[in-house]
Amino acid sequence: MTDVAQPVAHRGLITLSIMLATIMQTLDSTIANVALPHMQGSLSASQEQITWVLTSYIVAAAIATPASGWLSDRFGRKQVFLWAVAGFTVTSALCGLSDSLLQIVVARLLQGVCGAALVPLSQATLLDINPPDRQGPAMAVWGMGVMVGPIIGPTLGGWLTEDYSWRWVFYINLPVGVIAFLGIMAFMGEPKHRNAPKFDFFGFVTLSLAIGLLQLFLDRGEIKDWFGSNEIRVEAIGAVIAAAFFIAHTLTTRADPFFDTRILRDRNYLSGVLVIFTTGLVLYATRALLPPMLQQLLGYPVITTGLVMAPSGMATMFAMLIAGRLVRRIDVRIIMTCGFTLTIVSLWQMSQYTLVLSESDIVGPGIVQGFGLGFIFVPLSAVTFSTLAAHLRPAGTSIFSLSRNVGSSVGISIVEALLTRHSQVQHASLSENVSVFSSLVDSAARLGDPSMLSQIDLEVTRQATMLGYIDDFRFMLLLALCTMPLIAFIRPLKRSAIPVGMAPAD
Repeated sequence: MTDVAQPVAHRGLITLSIMLATIMQTLDSTIANVALPHMQGSLSASQEQITWVLTSYIVAAAIATPASGWLSDRFGRKQVFLWAVAGFTVTSALCGLSDSLLQIVVARLLQGVCGAALVPLSQATLLDINPPDRQGPAMAVWGMGVMVGPIIGPTLGGWLTEDYSWRWVFYINLPVGVIAFLGIMAFMGEPKHRNAPKFDFFGFVTLSLAIGLLQLFLDRGEIKDWFGSNEIRVEAIGAVIAAAFFIAHTLTTRADPFFDTRILRDRNYLSGVLVIFTTGLVLYATRALLPPMLQQLLGYPVITTGLVMAPSGMATMFAMLIAGRLVRRIDVRIIMTCGFTLTIVSLWQMSQYTLVLSESDIVGPGIVQGFGLGFIFVPLSAVTFSTLAAHLRPAGTSIFSLSRNVGSSVGISIVEALLTRHSQVQHASLSENVSVFSSLVDSAARLGDPSMLSQIDLEVTRQATMLGYIDDFRFMLLLALCTMPLIAFIRPLKRSAIPVGMAPAD
């Protein structure tokens, strides 16, 4: 039976406060990307070393996310929220004050640890303070907060870096963090205390090792040439061994395991976790492909890239608002099917890209995909937790967020690896058509002009890279098609679950 939320004072102010914290955390997953070249020069780091600014944050957040549920039960959700917001704000300041690579990597590690709890706890809080008939709109608000950060991050980061300094990429968190902290402290109540089980140290360590090594494997695989590197082989083997120990321990321990397997007995929750994993794998990978394609291949400036991608984010937020109002009126499986259909259409449009693209050619498919993502994310977030008991929500939201993040990491790594491979294959194929019998090559050879031959090779590389992107979009299209059948395993929300006297939200 689904727990019914009791009347909550200051629901709007609580929502605003926790969503500010959520946006602050999700923003930092992408805002530093465009500032890396400036950091590299300022901190005297190599190109490989400076990537640890991103990797350290991602790995630390991934490791700490599963612990947020236990911490919430043990110390109270409000206390964990306040410590997380305060820690994230302070470590953001430390990142901006860093004068060496070591300092900023350590600060980013701590920032990832502190921020890991913000997204799952914000979702759990919104589910608890809203009755079932309002959870759809609540998940729409939460979804917009989760999405708006990564969407505006590159544009905001580029503007701050160009007009001010890379340090403001981190300083911008300070006022937001202070407002969120004061709002949570003043308006958020403490949910009924639940007795947390004894901390399963072995389960936490093995799960942390598995997740951390997997993230390192995914983030550094492309840089290190995957299994051609001893480092990558060690990380892959270590992740598999740690995961095996974690699974065996969880299934055999007589004590309370770190991972509460009861949440997997809920069919909607299990289906939702699988769908959000594959959704992150498909959709977030697209967001990672477009900026380098626009900037490096088509020559778009950072600001222009952000502007042509912004309509996609706005479409996502608009679609989330619509979906939030529809989840109690229409079968969520229909809404999600529409979302996947729009996603497939947008990927088909992207698979028709050429090197001659207008801005409308980028904006159009982006808007279609934005609507698709909004129609998937909100009903999925609502239905996943519709039948999950309230006392399992902290652990459930942690695993849900972790699945989304791991799915996006896996997807990004796959498409980047495929892009490299496909580009090389296409380059070899195109080069076969460039021979000494070609008039342009023959002219360059007779004139003894090496620069002309170099230009020919650059153009072949450019064409091959574009074909590589097209192959990636086709791959994600097929992946989206294969994901759609998972929707059939989800049970729709039942109107009977709405308490008597409560009408669907207008």
